[in-house]
Amino acid sequence: MGSLALHIVVALWVAQGISGQFRRTSDGSGQCTYSFTVPSATEGGCTEPAQAKAAIQDLQREVSVRHKEMEGLQIRLGLLEKLVNRLLGGEGLVKPSLGPQAGADLQLEVQKLRMEKDEWEGQRGSLEMAYADLLKEKESLEEEKQQLSQRLERDVQGQCPQVPGSSRAQAADSSKTRVPDTSRVKDQQAPSRQVSRWGADPVGYQELKSELTALPASRMIPETQSTNHSSETIRADGACGELTWIGEPTTYRKADNIAGKYGVWMKDPKPLAPYTLDTVWRVNTVGADIRQVFEYENIDQLIKGYPGKVYVLPRSMESNGAVVYKGSLYYPRRKSRILVKYDFKTESVAVQREIPNAGYQGQYPYSWGGYTDIDLAVDEVGLWVIYSTEKAKGSIVLSLLDSESLEVKQSWETQIRKQSVANAFMICGTLYTVGSYSSSSTTVNFAFDTSTGVQRPVGIPFKNQYGYASMIDYNPTEKKIYGWDNFNMVAYDVRLSKM
Repeated sequence: MGSLALHIVVALWVAQGISGQFRRTSDGSGQCTYSFTVPSATEGGCTEPAQAKAAIQDLQREVSVRHKEMEGLQIRLGLLEKLVNRLLGGEGLVKPSLGPQAGADLQLEVQKLRMEKDEWEGQRGSLEMAYADLLKEKESLEEEKQQLSQRLERDVQGQCPQVPGSSRAQAADSSKTRVPDTSRVKDQQAPSRQVSRWGADPVGYQELKSELTALPASRMIPETQSTNHSSETIRADGACGELTWIGEPTTYRKADNIAGKYGVWMKDPKPLAPYTLDTVWRVNTVGADIRQVFEYENIDQLIKGYPGKVYVLPRSMESNGAVVYKGSLYYPRRKSRILVKYDFKTESVAVQREIPNAGYQGQYPYSWGGYTDIDLAVDEVGLWVIYSTEKAKGSIVLSLLDSESLEVKQSWETQIRKQSVANAFMICGTLYTVGSYSSSSTTVNFAFDTSTGVQRPVGIPFKNQYGYASMIDYNPTEKKIYGWDNFNMVAYDVRLSKM
């Protein structure tokens, strides 16, 4: 009976899928003992040792991956902290509590401070240059005064000899000679100044040599006869003169979007058919790929925002140094010292030429930056390019170009540091520079005359109405200055002195 019950229990366990271990033993007295062992519920759910080992290895691999990711995040966080610390000028690490908006505001503030710093440095450079010029002029005048005094003393002694006779006669002779002698010296004072500076006497020559060594006005490449003739003809005709006054800006249009914060707009002073003196050209110069040029039939169409045609340049433009002249757009090519002449009529590149040794892509820009290393200009004389070189050590170099071939006809090297001025333009063969791009009331602070090689400080008031003048160019036909001031297209009337 007991054996039957055991068989029934075992059969039930097997039917339920319960695995167990059956044992039979003898107790030594002839009695048999049967035992059947089955796993408990807890034991049955336990993982096999091989499976447990595999699971542990998977967890270790996952922990290793997570550890490497944490190390990478820590390195990136450290680099970001160093970058922000550098932007802040090294004043401690940025607190992690700063949010994205606070970081952006901080960067804007740093950028604003840098711009203000550049402006102050530019103004300081201009003042230092003007002060050095004044000191040189003062020394020159003092030396000249001493020379004139010595010459006056010699003349007085030589023309008033002691002759025999009464003291009354001597007094009369003295009274007769002293008065005309003094007036004579006064009349000869201006010529003596010219002789002392430009004549062949040793003292004057040494004085001139000293000035040229300390502050050379220019180093000119000898000009061609044809260039000299054209410049002199223009001046003789009375169409040219020195800049004496710049009027208040007139605003014509404001750009529609951020791409128009900086730009260039102009009219062609010598247009070719089918274009006219009324045709307006405009380029927005914010962006890495500047190719679109907008053509407007006249100023009214510009104001309304209705371009007659849009040109797409085959080579991207660098910054806003472009000009339109004789039916073509002249501009510096992006990331290069190459000038491009784009013919509007054929809608193709006519000429490309490199400006030897010219800086580009932020080497020698104007004080406001903007990759303005190479700036083109047009005046009564022709087409110019304003730039700098390593040899000139950042001073403005000026070259007159052949508008057909873009070959350099003649070059001048000035003593005006390009990064110390906000902008520059040409009028009648004279380079004029503007002191500040952001100050509402600044001045045209320097002038360099290419016909004489003479550089001089000037102080003609100039107004940046909207606080960020990035483009200033002159139109010789209209006698106007065109400007781009913080999204706004403006123009200024000018007055020139009669030659």
